[in-house]
Amino acid sequence: MIQAIHITKSFDRLQILKGIDLQVNNGEIVAIVGPSGAGKTTLLQILGTLDKPDEGRVVIDGVDPFRLTGRELSTFRNRHIGFVFQFHQLLPEFTAEENVMIPALISREKFAIAGKKARELLDFLKLTDRMKHKPTELSGGEKQRVAVARALINRPSVILADEPSGSLDTQNREELHTLFFDLRNQMGQTFIIVTHDESLAAKTDRIIHLRDGLVTG
Repeated sequence: MIQAIHITKSFDRLQILKGIDLQVNNGEIVAIVGPSGAGKTTLLQILGTLDKPDEGRVVIDGVDPFRLTGRELSTFRNRHIGFVFQFHQLLPEFTAEENVMIPALISREKFAIAGKKARELLDFLKLTDRMKHKPTELSGGEKQRVAVARALINRPSVILADEPSGSLDTQNREELHTLFFDLRNQMGQTFIIVTHDESLAAKTDRIIHLRDGLVTG
């Protein structure tokens, strides 16, 4: 379970988040929606421990990650949080398989085991014949599926996705959305998704509306 308790965040004199409270249960798919400038990405970065709140707490599986030391926090993030970005953020010099392996290797998984897990995930995501291809040889939809596999490899408590289908065409967008629900149904995976895509938001278990740094519904 993920909780945010009275999260505030300012940059210089501009307050972006003004006391956010939310809870996401295990196996839930939640969309965070709102106009540009509402604080959606800032909130996602704090939930992902990439940025610290000025006030408030984040609790993931009973742990407040911001009370950990720097090294402990990095380890916690690697093992408990997966990320999917709008533009996939794959490393161009590595193959799909190697990109997926990276979080497992960072967590000190043995190379052979990390490779086996990566291949199993890529096979599950219907990318068996693309494992040895580098990102420049993949379509936009394939790149995002590789990014999803990378986010999944350590079986995180939650996957945080920031406009994950924003750069995809209609067919690939629909396939990615279906994939999220398949992963929830088959693996019990939890997702928190920042999106402007109304069709995706409408399919989720719950929509959190953000406006002017506050939850409005």
